[in-house]
Amino acid sequence: MINYAHRGASEYAPENTLSSFYLGLIQGANGIETDVQRTKDGVLVLFHDDTIDRITDGKGSLSDYTLEEIKKLKVYGNSTTWFYDSVVTLREFLEKFAAYDIKFAIELKGAGVEEDTLSMVKEFGAFEKTTFTSFDFNYIKKIKELDKAARIGWLTENPGEKEIEEILNISGEEMAPKAEYITEDMVKKLRSKGLGIRAWGVSNVSLMKKMCMLNIDGMTVNFPDRLYQYLR
Repeated sequence: MINYAHRGASEYAPENTLSSFYLGLIQGANGIETDVQRTKDGVLVLFHDDTIDRITDGKGSLSDYTLEEIKKLKVYGNSTTWFYDSVVTLREFLEKFAAYDIKFAIELKGAGVEEDTLSMVKEFGAFEKTTFTSFDFNYIKKIKELDKAARIGWLTENPGEKEIEEILNISGEEMAPKAEYITEDMVKKLRSKGLGIRAWGVSNVSLMKKMCMLNIDGMTVNFPDRLYQYLR
């Protein structure tokens, strides 16, 4: 079971920041999930939302900020204290974490980031342990076009026959449904097609335990400490 710290240990620390990623590993995660998009000046940064309002002290669209401007923002996220961190670039992230014996799930959040993200992951020797994911099928399809050996996962709500056929047609490796829709029958069907299964939207411990009982391959959680303790 891969315990992916979702944007790091994002229940406790500012999401998609170095502090959140480090805390996730300290809490027992053996994987990190994060999101990639571009700043106004084209730098790849780890940020989930299109706008910066929810988790920083700034306002507006991420794409309206240069890296220098975005670095000045305080990222609070879910922190309930005064603690804050700053936006991190994909390069900074890989410099810190690529050497760890962990898995990566990198979600592509916008068109045009595929090639540079793939190239940088290769540069840091993290290609074999990275799954490139997206809700947008075209982004993961593009990754496969760039390198057939790249591992991809399709983030979906509740995949049916159509979605399964589509990902198999591009030799995809993983389906990532929303946890509340995953059933024993779905797991059997996806396994019979040779697809890995990773859950997202694991919002509470009860759902987390259900995913473990279904013996899926991994899940993204905001609280990797609880999954680590349960698996032990």
